[in-house]
Amino acid sequence: MSTAPARAKPRAGDVRQPRLGPLGWGRWVWRNLTSMRTALFLLLLLAVAAVPGSVFPQRNIDAGKVTRYLAAHRGSGPWMDRLGFFDVYASPWFSAIYLLLFISLIGCILPRTRVHLRALTSRPPKPPRRLDRLPAHTHIVTAVSAEQALGAARQALRGRPGRLGKSRGRFRVHGHDPATLSAESGYLRETGNLAFHIGLCLVIVGVAIGHLWSWRADVIVPEGSGFSTALGSLDTFSAGPLVNPADLPSFNLNVTKMNVTFEDKVGGSQFGKPRKFLADTTVDTGTGRPHPAQIAVNSPLRIGDAEVFLLGNGYAPVLTVRDAKGAVVYQDATPFLPQDGNYLSTGVVKVTTAAPQELGLDGLFLPTADQNFTRGPTSLFPGLRNPVLVASVWTGNLFPGNAPQSVYTLDTSQMKRLTKPGGAPLLIRLAPGQTVQLPDGRGSISFDRTVRWAGLSVRHTPGKTLTLLAALAAAAGLITSLLVKRRRVFIRVTPDPSAGDKPGAVVTIGALAKGTDPTLTAVVHELADHIARLTSQAPPDRRPR
Repeated sequence: MSTAPARAKPRAGDVRQPRLGPLGWGRWVWRNLTSMRTALFLLLLLAVAAVPGSVFPQRNIDAGKVTRYLAAHRGSGPWMDRLGFFDVYASPWFSAIYLLLFISLIGCILPRTRVHLRALTSRPPKPPRRLDRLPAHTHIVTAVSAEQALGAARQALRGRPGRLGKSRGRFRVHGHDPATLSAESGYLRETGNLAFHIGLCLVIVGVAIGHLWSWRADVIVPEGSGFSTALGSLDTFSAGPLVNPADLPSFNLNVTKMNVTFEDKVGGSQFGKPRKFLADTTVDTGTGRPHPAQIAVNSPLRIGDAEVFLLGNGYAPVLTVRDAKGAVVYQDATPFLPQDGNYLSTGVVKVTTAAPQELGLDGLFLPTADQNFTRGPTSLFPGLRNPVLVASVWTGNLFPGNAPQSVYTLDTSQMKRLTKPGGAPLLIRLAPGQTVQLPDGRGSISFDRTVRWAGLSVRHTPGKTLTLLAALAAAAGLITSLLVKRRRVFIRVTPDPSAGDKPGAVVTIGALAKGTDPTLTAVVHELADHIARLTSQAPPDRRPR
């Protein structure tokens, strides 16, 4: 006798769930991925994922700042770096959200486009039997025949004036039988909805094009000097994965003069405010014949596929450093970076050829310094009225471990600050034309003059036109989908039994809307008034009885 356990009998109400195969699971994943809920979630997730890109420094913008952040956060910094927090927009997880959102939007658009095209070519449905059960309904009694009343209703639906004689839209009308009319309006609502989703997809495509093929180079150029598009001549350079630096447009640009003016009316609320930023330049595109050009704020210079923007300006003191024998070991215009609206600027000078040790200056430049320094090292006006350079002097190893560092910071970990004979830290203060001798026979530092510098950014950003147009189309589509209402109106005309031998007809109107439509009742009443006017009847009395 078999001792196998008996199989349990299914009880009433038990429903056995079918097992999904690979194809079933694939359909389930696709159905959920292309749902509107998933698309909205991915859009929100993309916005949240972009937050670290604005909170933490990014390598493609400021690699030196990333290095300083890692040095200051030795515990969490390396883990954040592994997770891509310093290259957010190029990280695998950000790209995955990006691609999933694109696929989800495409999956939403295709079936909705098919349904919308079918709705545009299909006829409005037949009227229900009881129009008085629809959300908005009314009726009027006319003194014309049923055929004439139906013709007036058709005319009112196809071109009915709204308030103040302005058109409020037209209906697409179809008569299923000689006594009824079905009409629909608001197809533009779904068209706007599709335009919004297509615009979002095109925005993603435009951003992707910009990420893959765009490049950017930033450079600070003092007056009287220039740069070329060779990588060694640029301060920073960042490019997309598909950009070949050898394909950059070749040109040389020199800044001849930086024109900057400030409001100098003392006592006014606008005192010290900028009035003009304009860079006079000469450009040589390889012909050997430079031509003049100007670059202003929000007015870039276009050279081939590249655009040169004026992003900033400041002052560059021209310093001359001599050794103990009087030989010049450094002479250049050193850009100082503004820190406030009065152009209090910080800067660093690194002299690697000084002997017996390398020399570094870490200081402030004041375009208009207080005569007596009663407020400390501050600038009272952004223009050059009383320029003063204040700096401390350091000697030692400028580049410990030969690690890369910013030209605007001074690493003093392996340096020693120079002191006065009494042991107090040395702090030099120079005006243009002045020279100071360094202690211990280390030479001298001269402040020759001050020139301005222009902060230029050379960019090639393909896809920005597509992104702008797509964003405008998405905004227009969203506004259209919110303002346009999808409505269906049904009209039934029956003979008036109380008219006797005279002509007469009862026109019953019912309407419903897709979603909420607080104006639906007003539309029905307006349509009834129009039909009454077309049949030469007085508008129906709507006062409560």
